[in-house]
Amino acid sequence: MNQQSIHRLPIERLGTYLAAHIDGFSGLRGAEKFSGGLSNPTYLLRADSGQYVLRRKPPGDLLKSAHAVDREFRVIRALSGSNVPVAEAIHLCTDEGVIGSMFYIMSYVRGRIFWDPALPELDRKSRGALFDEMNRVLAALHDFDLVAAGLGDYGRPGDYFARQVSRWSRQYASSATETIKDMDQLIRWLPENLPPDDGLVSLIHGDYRLDNLVFHPQRTKALALLDWELSTLGHPFADLAYQCMQLRLGHDEVMPGLGGLDRSHLGIPSEEAYVARYCERRGIGGIPHWSFYLAFGFFRFAAIMQGVYRRSLEGSASNSRASEYRSLIRPLASLGVAQIVR
Repeated sequence: MNQQSIHRLPIERLGTYLAAHIDGFSGLRGAEKFSGGLSNPTYLLRADSGQYVLRRKPPGDLLKSAHAVDREFRVIRALSGSNVPVAEAIHLCTDEGVIGSMFYIMSYVRGRIFWDPALPELDRKSRGALFDEMNRVLAALHDFDLVAAGLGDYGRPGDYFARQVSRWSRQYASSATETIKDMDQLIRWLPENLPPDDGLVSLIHGDYRLDNLVFHPQRTKALALLDWELSTLGHPFADLAYQCMQLRLGHDEVMPGLGGLDRSHLGIPSEEAYVARYCERRGIGGIPHWSFYLAFGFFRFAAIMQGVYRRSLEGSASNSRASEYRSLIRPLASLGVAQIVR
């Protein structure tokens, strides 16, 4: 069975279900799978009543705790009306008999998604404004009142990095297809060099990067932060370091970064300036152990890419280009090792 047939939706059955469970929904005409995304298949639904987005668990054997679309739905609903822009969470379906897996429906947010962090389509001033807006949204996310929003049990507080290093080491081992010495070195080094637990706990996104934000069609205002699959209660600096990885990655077409580009000429802030603005917004003095957070970020991202590549070999990957991500695993691991050597 090819990938296209695996991800095809049963339109007639789905349309009947949605009309019965969503107020005002009528006349499902078709579903188009978005080409982006690395994990949970996502579709644009076109109906007589308007456009919607469906996000589902992928088919096939899945890693434990992965692809929890019900968690995504819960956090999007909790963030509604906050300073963190999100789509409207409309309906969660836990009945796998409808389309073959759990899914949820959210509103379709019309706007711009930028795939190249160098932002060639914008002028210098707009590039700086857009990065500052990303910085604002990230700080707002980490200042979000979890308890008031009913997310106090959304994850385990404390010892975040110890638990994450253990988790991603196991998941990497379960999806590994070859020996990568740098990954083995990181798996040894990270648990032996954990920073002291400082007690900081925030709602974290887990995949905070440029192409997971929808921006206003004309302005640099963020309209929605997407892809909450990896969100949890965790350490806010993990999100910040993860985004700063994009400043260090090479600028290639598989997963473009800003490494090697003249960011000052482009109007894009340096890593130091970006981190300082985040700290200013959150009222904190600085970030110790920054090299550890970066090393962890590269390691975790490499483990994620390994899982995506493994799913491509099994024919269940959401992204048609998933097999290309194999080329990222070694460079990511190398960049991680560079942080610990430094």
